[in-house]
Amino acid sequence: MMRAPLEVADVFRDGEARFLAEYGHTLSREQRQVLRAVIRCRTAQLGGHVQKCDDCGHQRIQYNSCRNRHCPKCQAMARAVWLEKRESELLPIPYFHVVFTLPHELGPLALQNKRVVYGILFRAAAQTLLEIAADPKHLGAKIGCLIVLHSWGQNLMHHPHVHAIVTGGGLSADGSRWIHGKQSKRRKPFFAPGKVLSRVFRGKFIDSLKRAFRSG
Repeated sequence: MMRAPLEVADVFRDGEARFLAEYGHTLSREQRQVLRAVIRCRTAQLGGHVQKCDDCGHQRIQYNSCRNRHCPKCQAMARAVWLEKRESELLPIPYFHVVFTLPHELGPLALQNKRVVYGILFRAAAQTLLEIAADPKHLGAKIGCLIVLHSWGQNLMHHPHVHAIVTGGGLSADGSRWIHGKQSKRRKPFFAPGKVLSRVFRGKFIDSLKRAFRSG
């Protein structure tokens, strides 16, 4: 596999000293471990091993990987395997892609309370989808969905949001039949109005966040 011209590890190595000098006091022990792991991944610092071709006998030295779950290089294969498994679970039906995002004002709170805030984010998103889909005004069915957390944006800045893959239809309340998804005025598959999704999600998230705050 060809090495990319610029990797995240290269950025980390170049800016590590400056970053730690300014922000090192804000990092947790786990975050420091991730930083070191990504920097050392597939370098002589982690040692290496010999790979040999069974056919021609050619040998080469390959540096060991860090195997940290946050490392972009180490997770490439794991990500591919995970995607393949999820694809095998897909039904022969249309699917919708729905994204729920937290406002940037909640970013610092999420960073300091990841388990609580991300948990609320997942539950609010799932409850919103299931509740709206069960409403006869929209679908009136039990849908299936897969929700995945992304804590970074495309610019690699903290940007917590979840992506939901939602079935374009669902089971009737008694589970006896399949109810097909509705279509928009342009006769395209349609799940629910964005404003409705936003309003319900916002209410559920804020209510849960307030309860979490009151409970300490």
